[in-house]
Amino acid sequence: MTLREVPVNTTVSVVKVGGEGAFRRRIMDMGITKGCRVYVRKVAPLGDPVEITVRGYELSLRKNDAESIEVKEA
Repeated sequence: MTLREVPVNTTVSVVKVGGEGAFRRRIMDMGITKGCRVYVRKVAPLGDPVEITVRGYELSLRKNDAESIEVKEA
């Protein structure tokens, strides 16, 4: 399952951060790394962006970015 598919008000654990190069580094620099817990707070009406809470702060991700993050139920 990807982060984009997670329902609102759900906590998941990151299994894998996809992508390559600068994109992957940017996602990991935001604190989204393998094993961390992510809480999906809101999803915009058209599905873009997804607002999450990770490591104590709030972050908004584009749905294309959220699709590259593989997660499992926490």
